[in-house]
Amino acid sequence: MSLLPFAEWLAGTSGSIALHESLFMYPVIESVHVLTLCLFVGMSVLLDFRLLGFGLKKVSVTDITDRLLPLMFVGFFIMVVSGVLLFYAIPIRSYQSVWFRLKVIMLIAAGINAWTFHSTIYKRVHEWKESPVTPRRAKLAGALSLFLWAGIIVNGRMIAYNWFDCDMHQSKFIAWAAGCTAEQQK
Repeated sequence: MSLLPFAEWLAGTSGSIALHESLFMYPVIESVHVLTLCLFVGMSVLLDFRLLGFGLKKVSVTDITDRLLPLMFVGFFIMVVSGVLLFYAIPIRSYQSVWFRLKVIMLIAAGINAWTFHSTIYKRVHEWKESPVTPRRAKLAGALSLFLWAGIIVNGRMIAYNWFDCDMHQSKFIAWAAGCTAEQQK
């Protein structure tokens, strides 16, 4: 199943064309995306470092989450909205980007990690919130979060480069990974 026809349809809409061709809106949206990414990931790093025991050991985990989660949610919401708009502006190139696909996979994994942490490990936070040493599963969630968000940032940045665009001759594996069609590879 390919989403390429949907991306092609989306690219032909007047909103996508206007956003892509706009002199100011695309850079503004991209800047908002990066700034809210900094807000979200910055707050997430503080929480992850606490879970790993790298800092803030004298502050309870619940004090940190009570203060950071509201900012994280705001940053995440704006980051997602701006990210969708960036995709909307260049849907075909984004869809056929190996980097974008890796970013989406890592975003899904980060979401599963966060959901697992909050629905299992964090439900028992009352048992360990004051301890400078967190449970092994909390540490694992923190480490995985740091790894995934680092990968998301790197892959997101790499989307701007055309090393693996479908109009360039690519190996069969890269062409498959990018969702390139046979016509695009000629």
